[in-house]
Amino acid sequence: MKKLLTTTLLTLALAFSATAADKHDHEHEAKAGPTGGKLITEVEPHVEFFVNKDKKVEIRFIDDDMKVVAPGAQVISVTLGDRSAPTKLSFTKDGDKLVSDKAVPEGNDLPTVVQIREKEGAKAVTEKFNLNLNDCPTCKNKEYACTCSHGEEEKK
Repeated sequence: MKKLLTTTLLTLALAFSATAADKHDHEHEAKAGPTGGKLITEVEPHVEFFVNKDKKVEIRFIDDDMKVVAPGAQVISVTLGDRSAPTKLSFTKDGDKLVSDKAVPEGNDLPTVVQIREKEGAKAVTEKFNLNLNDCPTCKNKEYACTCSHGEEEKK
């Protein structure tokens, strides 16, 4: 009886820890926005950064249910490209999104800085990443918005 109880408790403990580990992994899983762009979750509503077919940046505001919400008073600035001569993008409202005034400069793996302010004069939340416009070999997104973990084993 004692052996059966020990085995049962050990089995339950392993099952619980596997479930907790599985939940933990999914909580930190990368997510893309509804359009397939990079999701920036440090702000509310979240921001989706997406490069369209014309190589212009589209910014959408996303709620916790992954639904697009209309832009409010948020101020977005994007600086990218060659650090000695960076490209600064301005945005205009176009329906439920903001669209950049210029296209992304030529090249790939461009250093990118996105600054998001809740309103004019508010403190900025800054997101930095390399804008890699290659298709991901594993998921359906571009590399800058990749949601899979390929290459993670190389980083360790």
